[in-house]
Amino acid sequence: MTDKFTKDLILEPGKKVKLSKYDPDETLGWQKGHKAKANLEKAVERLDKLQYLLYAERKHALLVVLQGLDAAGKDGTVRHVMSGVNPEGCQVTPFKVPTSEEAAHDFLWRIHKAVPCRGEIGIFNRSHYEDVLVVRVHKLVPKEVWSKRYEQINDFESMLAKNGVKILKFFLHISKDEQRRRLLQRIDDPDRQWKISEADFHERKFWDEYVGAYEDALTKCNSKHAPWFIIPSNKKWFRNLAISHIVAETLEDLRMKFPAPTVDLSKLKVP
Repeated sequence: MTDKFTKDLILEPGKKVKLSKYDPDETLGWQKGHKAKANLEKAVERLDKLQYLLYAERKHALLVVLQGLDAAGKDGTVRHVMSGVNPEGCQVTPFKVPTSEEAAHDFLWRIHKAVPCRGEIGIFNRSHYEDVLVVRVHKLVPKEVWSKRYEQINDFESMLAKNGVKILKFFLHISKDEQRRRLLQRIDDPDRQWKISEADFHERKFWDEYVGAYEDALTKCNSKHAPWFIIPSNKKWFRNLAISHIVAETLEDLRMKFPAPTVDLSKLKVP
């Protein structure tokens, strides 16, 4: 049975996306409080058990892609949703400005290097989509270059899926007013000031351009094997609740089983 979060938040392949039609305050009828908190805790517990099974079976890998405008909550999602998983089987990779070595290769080279191996969960904090987002907005390469990358991304994700990598892509959808509130909060809160970047404030000037770039990426790079989910993220608690459910259900749908023992248990004796 498909979870309501998955059913309501997954983006239908082939659908042209207009982000103004998606309410970043949506909570699917959930309200902040004890019930939502308890439900999140149960989902996190499910994730812990499912990750252990994923690690033991080693037939699949899970790749979680987190994208969103500045202050959308990518770091917070990692911290809360993945709080219960074993770090030994989970790798978080942030993708910032390419190094000189990375820039000397094709744009997917550094991405492929970070794809999780079978049995593990990989989380991308930003991803290969930056090369059709920031690169496009700031005209870092000609349109004739970045416009070809949608097809290259689709081919790349298809290849990963055919080789046992389950892909989940989450767009953390916040409003422009909510972004402003969060950026101002960083200025006022000493515990958050370390996160302040002049670039975040500068990039806000390009809000409309980024929205357009995201709409194209969500429309052109959405498939059954690598679906996008548009997650209403003005409410952090709902963002965490929704993503935890979707990740847990995705792992459960793999119908994983513990492998058989590699030794004859009847012959083992404890001295």
